[in-house]
Amino acid sequence: MAADEEFYSAAERRIEYLALGIGVAGTAITWFAWGGRAAAGFAAGALLSWINYRWMKQGVGTLARLSVAQAGAPRAQVPVSVYFKFIGRYALLIVSAYAILRGIKPPAASLLAGFFTIIAAVLVEMAGQLFRSGPPAPHADS
Repeated sequence: MAADEEFYSAAERRIEYLALGIGVAGTAITWFAWGGRAAAGFAAGALLSWINYRWMKQGVGTLARLSVAQAGAPRAQVPVSVYFKFIGRYALLIVSAYAILRGIKPPAASLLAGFFTIIAAVLVEMAGQLFRSGPPAPHADS
């Protein structure tokens, strides 16, 4: 079980690093192709996408730990921070996107493209998994 957890934790870390790398590369490409405002929009979208992923991952991880720890409890106790991370990430994206579009006035497409960096990172990780060995198979005698 620990090997499975380690395998998937490593994949999650790679997704985070890939998202940051794609964000930096995409920002540089956008800067040269469309200029500073578009690059700022892409960078802001990429950063918000990364924060959204982190908060979602932390919220799901907390819920998973709580479900195991409180398996027999009649009523589960969920910290307020978990609700904040699940709901707050949408509010963060909406408010930040509005502020970015009103403040630095980048092309909306560049901001949206930045939002998709986490999806690109997941796709790269999925492709990498095709060439990487997966988690160890469970033993038949256990």
